[in-house]
Amino acid sequence: MSPREERPSSEGTALISARGLKKSYGSTEALRGVSLDLRAGEVLAVTGTSGSGKSTLLHCLSGIVRPDEGTIAYGGELLGRLPENRLGELRRSDFGVVFQFGQLIPELTALDNVALPLLLAGVHRAPAHQRAGEWLERFGVRGQASLRPGAMSGGQGQRVALARALVTGPKVVFADEPTGALDTLAGEQVMTALVHTARESATAVLLITHDAQIAAYADRELGLSDGIVHSGTGAVQEVARGEG
Repeated sequence: MSPREERPSSEGTALISARGLKKSYGSTEALRGVSLDLRAGEVLAVTGTSGSGKSTLLHCLSGIVRPDEGTIAYGGELLGRLPENRLGELRRSDFGVVFQFGQLIPELTALDNVALPLLLAGVHRAPAHQRAGEWLERFGVRGQASLRPGAMSGGQGQRVALARALVTGPKVVFADEPTGALDTLAGEQVMTALVHTARESATAVLLITHDAQIAAYADRELGLSDGIVHSGTGAVQEVARGEG
């Protein structure tokens, strides 16, 4: 089956709306007026070479970094106006983040890594472990539940990281080069599992990638270059016109 089959409609209210995002680090302009909409249940790929602003965009949209200019609306709230404790709540409940190398805690087993967000949210250990085990099963790594990250393959570790990102039932998953450290087969397995889960639970996914084959799993694509939208179907119309 093609990775783009059974995709959701692009119509509907945006879950996240970003307008005119700008972010600089010193004299380097990482984002120069990026706007986009992300809807429930869709996968939006943000592509571009290293240094194009992809990861900065993800960090801004997920509330990890505040943009210098522009607005990000989520669920009726403007992220730029929220205090840090509220942003932390959103990252624990509504947002899930997956990084290129998983960033699992090496001292914890796969089961404990996945259960950790639940424990931090106040869920008791037994139900947290039960739910974590169910998500490991969903991603095909239940057999690695007792293993620590160093004893797992890269593909297994990344699926554990995906399970950890999704165990709280987030509305949005931000995936930053989730297959960048994997071989082709493992990357395909990870993306198949991620897209299937997003479709099943109506979770929106913002996928950062430099790989065209991985971007093909997305419903829409937004290309960045030097912090500016230069191609794709992920930008809002007025931005596309302004940069044409």
